[in-house]
Parts: sequence; C-alpha cells; structure tokens
Amino acid sequence: MDGWSQEEFRVLYDRHVSMLYKICMVYLKNESDAKDGVQEIFLKLWEKKPSFSGQEHEKAWLIRLAKNYCINQLRSNWFRKRDAPPDWSAIPAEETEEDTELLELVMSLPVKFREVLYLYYYEEYSVREISRLLGRKESTLQSRLAAGREKLKERIMDHGLGAEYGRQ
Repeated sequence: MDGWSQEEFRVLYDRHVSMLYKICMVYLKNESDAKDGVQEIFLKLWEKKPSFSGQEHEKAWLIRLAKNYCINQLRSNWFRKRDAPPDWSAIPAEETEEDTELLELVMSLPVKFREVLYLYYYEEYSVREISRLLGRKESTLQSRLAAGREKLKERIMDHGLGAEYGRQ
C-alpha cells in the first residue's frame, strides 16, 4: 500500500482501532495510556506504510507492534514509578453484563495469562498464530492457556459467578 490515501488509511484505522485499544488496555491497564498507545501505533503505521499480503497479515503486524509498544512502555522508568490504578471500565462494553464481568476478570490476571487468553478467546487466534505473534513456543502458550483458564475459573468462583458460567 505505498502512498496510502487518507481514505485508505481511515478504513484501516476503523478496521483495527478497537482491537488495538483493547490490546493496549490488556497491557497498560489505563485508558489514557491505551489511547496514547493506539495513537503511536497508527502514527508508526502511517510513517512506515508497510505492504501487507492481506488483512490477516495487517492485523498480525499491528498486534505485534501494539505488544512491543506496550512492553516498552511498561519497562520505562516513568511508567514503573507512577501509581495509576487499573481502569477496566474504559474497555468497550461486551454484549452482556456477564460478558463484561468475565472480561474484567480476564483483565485482572497477570499479563502472561491475560494476553494469551485475550488473543485466543476475544481475537480468535489459534495457538499456532499466537505463537507467531508473540514469538513464543506453542507448548508454552498451551501451558499458559491451561493455567490461565484455571486461574480464571478460581476468580469466577471467588466472585460468586460460577452459576452464571455453568458451575456451582
């Protein structure tokens, strides 16, 4: 897509902005930081104007860029020293109240579980695709998925939501 028009860029933006915002929230846990991340990601996209072989390649590139941006932010001295509480209410609402509660529980997990659960269940990537996106072994991700599910199940039960999700 050499020399994108503003309209082409706008279509690409509209197609991915919500997903990128949610991914940034998964890592950064704060609305303003997530919005800054999305802005930086799209600025980098505009500057580089990479050529994609299709929408899946485009999406994978943006997810990798978002992850790298967020990890760099989390490693920065400024970010580590500040004390901003997580703001899960800033994530766009899911279909039902139960879905929103479940997403909040997923977001409360440590990042190594949260990222793989989010990409697997919310973005519907396979373990193999997540492996390529995150640069991790499939076996590692399968272990994290299993452990993340267990931790999520515990949180569901701790919050008294077991009956809503078919467990007593």
